[in-house]
Amino acid sequence: MQTEVGTVRYMIDDVPAAIAFYTEYLGFTLQVNASPAFAAVTRGPLRLLLSGPGSSGALPMRDGRQPVPGGWTRIQVFVDDIERVVARLSDAGLTFRNEIVRGVGGAQAIVDDPSGNPVELFQRA
Repeated sequence: MQTEVGTVRYMIDDVPAAIAFYTEYLGFTLQVNASPAFAAVTRGPLRLLLSGPGSSGALPMRDGRQPVPGGWTRIQVFVDDIERVVARLSDAGLTFRNEIVRGVGGAQAIVDDPSGNPVELFQRA
């Protein structure tokens, strides 16, 4: 029986740097390494496709638009202690878009991957 997973594709400038970011800092497991064009990492039921400039996912659209990293659509990674995780990643020199924000459902902070794609760290209330 195949386990169901959700798959998200992120456009990446540097596939090896993205692999290091997701595996070393966020607990993903490397599944496929076709650097420098492509990689796939998993964490629980999430499969994240990391498409570099040489991948088929980075080919221009018919109208000429080029897929690029960034934006605000993001994956959400659950953490048990957001203050500890944010401190560890900040000490490692990673870039955050905001401070820890607390709301009814919990606390969140948004860290950028090496290509500028946002990753929301979330601790449930």
